[in-house]
Amino acid sequence: MVTTDQASDSDMVLGIFSMLGYRFAPRFADLGDQRFWRTDLPDGSTGQYGVLEAIARNKVNTKKVITQWPDMVRVAGSLVTNQVRAYDLLRMFARNGNPTPLGQAFAEYGRIDKTMHLLSMLDPIDSSYRRTLGKQLSVQESRHHLARKICHGNGGKIRQAYREGQEDQLAALGLVLNAVVLWNSKYLSAIVDQLRAQGVPVKDEDVARLSPLGHAHLNCLGRYAIASSAPDKGLRPLGAAVLPQDASSAVVAEDGV
Repeated sequence: MVTTDQASDSDMVLGIFSMLGYRFAPRFADLGDQRFWRTDLPDGSTGQYGVLEAIARNKVNTKKVITQWPDMVRVAGSLVTNQVRAYDLLRMFARNGNPTPLGQAFAEYGRIDKTMHLLSMLDPIDSSYRRTLGKQLSVQESRHHLARKICHGNGGKIRQAYREGQEDQLAALGLVLNAVVLWNSKYLSAIVDQLRAQGVPVKDEDVARLSPLGHAHLNCLGRYAIASSAPDKGLRPLGAAVLPQDASSAVVAEDGV
C-alpha cells in the first residue's frame, strides 16, 4: 500500500499502481464528492449493486482497457525493469492536457481500484483499513518532519532552477535522512538488547512502537569533521539504565542516544 494526500490523486496514477500490484491509497479531503464506478457483467448486462446502486452511477469503459491491454502490460514491464520512469510516462500519457488512448485505458483501469479503495475506507463494520491508512500517513509525516529539520538551509526550499539540480539536492537529502534513520535504528536496537540483558522487562509491543524518525537529539548546525568509519570498533558505549524501585511500571531512561 502506498499512501499519500489527495494532491497526488488521479485515475491514471491509480491504474499504474494497480498494474504493478500496489494499492495506491490517497486520503481524500472531499470523500463525499468522489465518484464510484461500476462495470457490466461478462454477458453485457448491468449488474445489481444493492444498497450501492444509488452511488454506482458511473460506468468503467472496459473496452478501452481490453483494447490497450497488451500495451499496458508492456508499460508495466518497462517500469518494473527501470527502462522508463513513471514521471515520463505520465507526461506522455497526457499530452497537452489530453490523455492518449493508452492513458485513457490506465485511467479506466484505475477507476476499478479507486472504487475498491473508497469502499474499504467507508466499510462501517471493519475499520482496520482506515487504521492502516492513518498509521502509514503518520509515519510519512514523521519522515517529512525529519526531512524538514535536515533541509533547513534556504528555509528548506529547493532553489535549483533546473530539474537535474533539484533531483541532485533531493537525492542528497534522502541520503542524509537514510543515514540518520540507520543510526537511530542501530542504537535503538542496541539499547533494547542491553536493557533486556540487564533484566529490564521490555515488551515486544512497546518495541514495535519505537520509531527511528526521532530527531530531538539531532543537531544540524555547526561544522563536522567526517572521518573514515571504523566498524570494527562497534557502537559508542551506551549509558547505564536508570531504574526506579518499581521497574515493572516505570519508564526506563537511557542516555545512550
